[in-house]
Amino acid sequence: MNPRMKIPGPDHPITVVPNPKRVRISVNGEVIAETTKALTLKEGSYPAVQYIPREDAVAAKLKRTSHASYCPYKGDAGYFSIAANGKTLENAIWTYEAPYDAVKDIAGHLAFYPDKVTIEEL
Repeated sequence: MNPRMKIPGPDHPITVVPNPKRVRISVNGEVIAETTKALTLKEGSYPAVQYIPREDAVAAKLKRTSHASYCPYKGDAGYFSIAANGKTLENAIWTYEAPYDAVKDIAGHLAFYPDKVTIEEL
């Protein structure tokens, strides 16, 4: 076991559940992703995060960056920027390529910073 890894529990609960609604991600009206297969991750007291399957995003709008971060509950995160409406939103998306087992369902999904995009549940 990775000594940096923490297991979710009563002091730091994490749940991942399918979102029954359609989720649309846009930048100034330009749709970047839309899905009926989003996963809602709830972690402790943080706001819920929508994880969108990568195949439901417009790949041509995404650009992998060298930015990385680490979460002791989820693992190593990689980042994408979004090119939309003639602008680039740096590191607006994060993803866990190989998340820890407790959140393994978010592998292959993208999460978007809500201060950089519009996230709608329809």
